[in-house]
This record gives sequence, structure tokens and C-alpha cells, in this order.
Amino acid sequence: MLAGVSVDYYMRLEQGRETAPSGAVAAGVGRALRLDEHGLGHLYRLAGLTPPRAGATDERVEDDLLGLLGDWRAHPAFVLGQAFDVLAANPLAEALFLGFPGTRNLLESTFLVPEMRGLYSDWDVVARNTVAGFRILHAAQPADDRIRRVLDRVGADADFRAMWADRLVVGRRLESKTFHHPHGGEIDLRIQTFDVRAAPGQELVVYRAVTDASRAGLALLNDRNG
Repeated sequence: MLAGVSVDYYMRLEQGRETAPSGAVAAGVGRALRLDEHGLGHLYRLAGLTPPRAGATDERVEDDLLGLLGDWRAHPAFVLGQAFDVLAANPLAEALFLGFPGTRNLLESTFLVPEMRGLYSDWDVVARNTVAGFRILHAAQPADDRIRRVLDRVGADADFRAMWADRLVVGRRLESKTFHHPHGGEIDLRIQTFDVRAAPGQELVVYRAVTDASRAGLALLNDRNG
């Protein structure tokens, strides 16, 4: 009733017997399920109503953006590629993430690098949000080789498989994270994420300390970097 379609038609949708719903039907289902803009976009992609992104994301970060990263001495910042690869990071971000040990891919490091499990005070929340965001990337570019390789590697982890099976979709990143850092102590940070207009698919992620204790923790990391 809420979606404005018959019970029989909705059952065919759920059972996969109807594979080409119209935009109006997708909009009605999204409205009935109270999906946000990211969930609705994901629904449209699943229904074949939104074309996948054309071409891979550029892995080269523009010089002006690299310069901006370097200017932010008090704010950890990095640029993400299409598969959550860290394409560039300023020194404070490198220190905050322990130099990205083992891999510079955030999905892989969250599940496969033991140090990262201990770095986040609420690892489970961070992990679920990361998986939910990666599902959107995968839906937009299901045939992308890099995304497939990351999924294949992380698929060996039981925690990841359980979270991936939940099929949660989250477009917005977490608004804050608490780090339990071996050199900076407890660091509470707010997060801002921006699309890089000059390179579709790239994202700029900036962290900002909001308490004196957290700013002091980042200062300790800066001091260690010289």
C-alpha cells in the first residue's frame, strides 16, 4: 500500500521474478522503506535504473591538493580513491594511522591489520560503517578490478563476511571517531568528507580535534614527526 503497487507485484520484486521495475515503482518502494538519499540511490542501481560509473578513478592526486594536505599541520587529512585506497596523506594522518601498516587500503586495514583493530575505541562501529560505504562503491562499479581484488582479500576475514552479509548501505561516513593511539592517547576527532571535483571518485577526508586533550594528542604526534 505504501509503495503504491499490488501485493502480487511486490512479491515478484522480492522474489526476483520482476527484474525491470520502473523509476516510479523504485521511488514508491524507497518511500515505503523510508530510505535516505544513499539508500535510494543504491536501490536505483540494483534496479538497473542508474548506469554504473564509467571508467576507473584517477589515482593521481593533483599537485594543488597535495599542497593543501601539507599545509594542514594541525589536521590529519588524506585522499581516498575508488576502493578506499589512501592515495595521499599528510604527515599527521600518517602518524594517526600508524603509517598505514601492511596496506594503504582502509577496508583491508580495518579487518586484516591487528594494530588497526586496537586503534579504534569502537572498532565494531567503524568496521560496519566502512563495509556499508564500500557496498555503495561496489554497486556503482561492480566490474572494477581493484574493487574486486579488495573484496577477494578481505573476504578471508569472518568478521567482514558477517558484516557484508548484513547488506547495510551507508553513504555518509561516521561524523566522529575516537582513537586509542599508542603515542597520542585517547583522541576524539570530528570528520568531514568532500568529493574532489577535479577527479570524480576521489574523496578528501579531514579530521579535526574538538577537545583540548585531543588537540594535545595530535600535537604529540606532530612532535614525534619532527
